[in-house]
Amino acid sequence: MLHYNCSLSQGLHTIPDPSWCPDSGKCIMWNMSSEDVVDLCRSRSLYVERHLGPQRSPYFLPICVAYLLIFCVGSLGNMLTCTMIMRHCFMRTPTNFYLLSLAISDLLVLLLGLPLELYELWSNYPFLLGTGGCYFKICLFETVCFASVLNITAVSIERYLAVVHPLRVKHVMTRGHVRRVIMTLWIVSFLCALPNTSLHGMTVLPPKFGQSFPESAVCSLVKPVWIYGMIVQLTAFFFFIVPVITIGILYLRIALQLHRETILLQNDTKAWHSAAQGRTLQTTRRRQVTKMLFVLVVVFAICWAPFHIDRVMWSYIEDWSEEQHRAFEYVHLISGVFFYLSSAVNPVLYSLMSSRFRELLKELACWKTEQKFNMMQLTFRTTL
Repeated sequence: MLHYNCSLSQGLHTIPDPSWCPDSGKCIMWNMSSEDVVDLCRSRSLYVERHLGPQRSPYFLPICVAYLLIFCVGSLGNMLTCTMIMRHCFMRTPTNFYLLSLAISDLLVLLLGLPLELYELWSNYPFLLGTGGCYFKICLFETVCFASVLNITAVSIERYLAVVHPLRVKHVMTRGHVRRVIMTLWIVSFLCALPNTSLHGMTVLPPKFGQSFPESAVCSLVKPVWIYGMIVQLTAFFFFIVPVITIGILYLRIALQLHRETILLQNDTKAWHSAAQGRTLQTTRRRQVTKMLFVLVVVFAICWAPFHIDRVMWSYIEDWSEEQHRAFEYVHLISGVFFYLSSAVNPVLYSLMSSRFRELLKELACWKTEQKFNMMQLTFRTTL
C-alpha cells in the first residue's frame, strides 16, 4: 500500500509534520479527514495559533513603549503622592486620605497588573502562573477597578459636604471615620470582585490525534458566557454609569454653592477687610481643590469608558466575524492603554493644578527638612 504525504491528502493515511511525533520521528496516521490532514500538514504551533490566535501581539512594540512610559510616570508619581501625604501630618486631611487610597490602588495596578499584561502581549499563551495566578489576576483587576470608582465617589461626596454643608462635615468627616470608610470601600470592592473571578479558570485545547496541548493553557472564561455578560453589564451600570451621574450632580451643586458664595462676598461691603480677605482666600482654595477633583473625575470617566465598552462588547457578540474580531482587537488595546493611563494621570493632574503638591514635590526632591508653615498655610493649604 502506498504511503501518502500531506500533499496527497486523499490517501488512507498521512505522514504528519514532524512536530506531531517528536519522540518517534516520522509516524503514520490512518483514516484522517480532509480537515485533519490540513492540521497534520502544519506544525503543532500553527494548529494552536489557528485556534488561539498569534502568540505575540502584532502591536507589541508600540504598546510596550506606551506601557513602559505609563509605568515610570505612574509609579513615581503615585509613590510621591503617598510619601507626601504620609510624611506631613498637616496633609492628612479627609480628602487626602481618599487620594492616598486612590494612589495605593493605582500602584497595585501598575506594579502588579501592568507587567503581567505586558508579558501576555509578548506571550499570550501558555499562562505560567496556574489556576491560583489566574484567580489572583482577575481578582486584582476587579478589586482595584471597584476601589478606584468608590474612592473617586467618596472623595466627591466629601467635597460636596465640605462645600455645601461645612458645619456638618466637621463632625462627620473625622480621620477615624474616613479610615473606616476607606476600609469598607476596599472590603466591598473585594467582595464584588469575587463573582467575576469565580467565572474564570485555566483552559486548554481539547486533545486531538491522541495528544494534549499544555502549551495552549490560558486564563479564560470557563463558565457560560451569559453569566459573564450579566455580571459585566451590572458592573458597568453600578460601578460606572451610576457613579458618573451621581458625581456629576454633586459637582453641579458644588459649583452652584461656590457661585453663591462668590456673589455674597462681593456684596458684603460691611465686613472687615481682613475677615473678608480670609473668606475670599478660603473660597478661592475651595474652588481650586474642587476644580482639580472635578478634572480628575472627568479624566477618570474618559479613561474607564473604553474598559467597560470592551467587556460589554465581548459579552454581546456570539458569532465573531473577521471585521468584528479586528474591531474588538483595537478596542481591547485602546481600553488597556486608557486603563493603565488612569492609574498614572492623577499625580500629573495634582502637579498641574495644585500649588501645594508642587511645593511639597520640590521639598521632597531637594531632600529638605520639613518646613514650618504659617497659620494661613495650615488653614487653607492642607489639601493637594
